[in-house]
Amino acid sequence: MIVLPKLEDLSDPTFDPFEMEKLSTGDCPDPYPRIHELMEQGSVVEGSYRDQFTEIRDVQTGDLAQVMVLGYDAVMHVLTHPEIFTNREAFLPSLGVSFGESISVMDAPDHTRYRRIFQKAFLPQVVAKWGETIVDPVVNALIDKFIDTGKADLVHQFTHHYPFQVIYAQIEMEPEQGPVFHKLAIAQLLSLIGAPQGQEATQKLGTFFGELLRIRRENPGTDLVSDLARAEVDGDYLPDEVLISFLRQLINAGGDTTFRGTSALLTALLTHPDQLDAVRADRSLISQAIDEALRWEVPPTSTFRYVIQDTEIDGVKIPKGTFINLVLASANRDPRKFSNPDKFDIFRERKHRHVAFASGPHLCIGQHLAKMEMTRALNQLFDRLPNLRLDPDMPPPQLIGHILRSPEHIWVKFDT
Repeated sequence: MIVLPKLEDLSDPTFDPFEMEKLSTGDCPDPYPRIHELMEQGSVVEGSYRDQFTEIRDVQTGDLAQVMVLGYDAVMHVLTHPEIFTNREAFLPSLGVSFGESISVMDAPDHTRYRRIFQKAFLPQVVAKWGETIVDPVVNALIDKFIDTGKADLVHQFTHHYPFQVIYAQIEMEPEQGPVFHKLAIAQLLSLIGAPQGQEATQKLGTFFGELLRIRRENPGTDLVSDLARAEVDGDYLPDEVLISFLRQLINAGGDTTFRGTSALLTALLTHPDQLDAVRADRSLISQAIDEALRWEVPPTSTFRYVIQDTEIDGVKIPKGTFINLVLASANRDPRKFSNPDKFDIFRERKHRHVAFASGPHLCIGQHLAKMEMTRALNQLFDRLPNLRLDPDMPPPQLIGHILRSPEHIWVKFDT
């Protein structure tokens, strides 16, 4: 019998990184009026996106010369010109500190080389198999816990758990280790605001995944870590440091964004009952409902790039050495591309694709998994919770945050 390593909790086990994380994500109820004001100033606006909404300093990038890039065309220009706007210098002070040598911190040729290997584990046909074997059992087990009550808080009882439990199942982690894993994964990002628990969490997850990788190399199985350890393209394999960094980032890049995307999707549908009824009656509409939710509430609202040569956008000169705040939310709500962009409308005409998964060489590697998880979660909620609706006796869901947005609660009722 293979004995897997045990995660070590934070030295202060009472520390709550989820509460501290809110200092980073913010409590802004609606950043879009300010985003539209910024867009009216042009495609390039001096300053930090974060500083528009909070006085809590970003200790890793706060002293760099920064500009915001806004609007669909300008954002796409930056995303698709990596020879000018690079990832490495942009993310070394942040994701590099939290995760290590992640592919998010790489530029070509290293990024191209290692991404090809990672992609083998996330091909659509591979992801589709996880739907029945991993995602459905996780979703159904969570629903089983509240299905007899006729009511639920879908955030605390469902969306805040299922994407993470999918990851635990993918790496075959014992369920009892899940809470510590989730805590450490969230705590990693607290280095952004200078919390010492950030580096402690990074170190402890590195130790755990290093030992797990050693075990899986010696005793390969059917889990994701074994698959990634064996994955190769033209004789190239993933170095341990790169693979460990990817696993450190997995719960944030895969779990947290899917939790927030699913929460936004449910918020949008439940507060638009006509569209909820349409999707419930015709499941072929689920795909476009997901796409519209990701356009309407992109997780995250902004990302970063670094300028390595003098350039310009829409006639505005941007010197080498400038730190770019790339406001993805401004692209997805650009009125020049999406009519009435602040409205959630699954039936809108789709002339332009959203940038929730970015674009260019750093297009999200887990996009197929995220959409599959959201699709299966919504189908199971509809199938198992008849007449799912908002609880009229409780406050309606309210999305909050300026970077990573989600509701605190989604209180619902359903027939039993």
